Amino acid sequence: MPESSETATYSPTQLPEHLEELRREVREFVDAHVRPSVVDNDRATASEFDWKLVRAGHDRGLFRLVIPKEYGGAGYGVLGVAVALEEIAAACAGTALIFGATMLGQAPVLLSGDPQLQSRFLPMFSGDDPVLACNAVTEELAGCDLLIPENVVHATDVVTARRESDHYVLNGRKRFITNAEVADFGCVYANIEGAPGATGLTAFLVPLGTPGVERGPVADKMGYRACLGSELVFRDVRVPAENMVGGENNGMIISTQQMNMARATVAAISTGVARGAFELAKDWCGQRTQGGAPLYRHQFSARKLAEMTSKIDAARMLYLNAASVADNEVPAPAYEPASAKLFADRVAIDVAEEAMSLMGARGYLLDQGLEKFVRDSLGARIYEGTPEVLALAITEALYADEEDF
Repeated sequence: MPESSETATYSPTQLPEHLEELRREVREFVDAHVRPSVVDNDRATASEFDWKLVRAGHDRGLFRLVIPKEYGGAGYGVLGVAVALEEIAAACAGTALIFGATMLGQAPVLLSGDPQLQSRFLPMFSGDDPVLACNAVTEELAGCDLLIPENVVHATDVVTARRESDHYVLNGRKRFITNAEVADFGCVYANIEGAPGATGLTAFLVPLGTPGVERGPVADKMGYRACLGSELVFRDVRVPAENMVGGENNGMIISTQQMNMARATVAAISTGVARGAFELAKDWCGQRTQGGAPLYRHQFSARKLAEMTSKIDAARMLYLNAASVADNEVPAPAYEPASAKLFADRVAIDVAEEAMSLMGARGYLLDQGLEKFVRDSLGARIYEGTPEVLALAITEALYADEEDF
């Protein structure tokens, strides 16, 4: 893949050439490897994982897009990741999330600014074999309470970290962690023992082969089935103090910056889901004849198609802008990524629903492929911020400069 050390801004009508070339190469990867495996991966049992597909993506450099060149990466930044993930999600959102979740696990290493951590954890993604990462935040009783700063004091049963000499000892359980079953390491958020709720939230890089780490079971999900979501259990897991990211009690800061980067890429995945559903409906409306004319020439179909494609274009503009801002502002701001994700997640659902209405009974059949896009369209509303969490982030940004709320 072409490399660039720049996190260039986007153009509303034309991406920089190195990103256009990346998009072309990802489309080739999708056509050669993702589309042929979509049905099998979607219908496989919950714990099956397509390592052949993952290796093909690794060989194309898809696990190192956001990593700087000095650590063996491609140096594309968040914008390059987002462009790539839309292309993959237009065929399979679950496959896109395998790569996106690994980027999420890499993000704290990048944000740490710690050359020691970066030199230890980033070069592994450029080796001969694929390496995956995960991000472990959510728990059985603590989801949004770990995402909303003012709620952290109310979090309960959070994974704990206790300092012992030059190590921390982690205990507890994380749930719904994408890639946990197959990742080599995870960024694990734990509360310093004794701090109320999650007020002592701290990030640790934990190799998942460390004694005391247990994986599973894998969740049997409605959609996004190509990627595995599972539990991580920590029983007296000893983590070197040098694996802490950003210092004690700074986990919320790291997590917030990480989310602001990731939300732009999740918006890209939702845009890809909408696009995939739209392309099926568009093809059908060009082939199906009613009243002596193809469906797209009827006003009711034309209106639906026009609104669908306009929404997809708008969602793409929002995520491109959000990704560009995330690459060029430190720290990455909350407003643009949250706004892009809020809009794109809704567009995915709306477009998939309209595509189903245009295709009718055929859209409801398994072998037509549309019902998978309908299932996948609902997934992104759950991870990296529900619409309600995003609304809080957006309104906080709107009133940030006000003296009185």
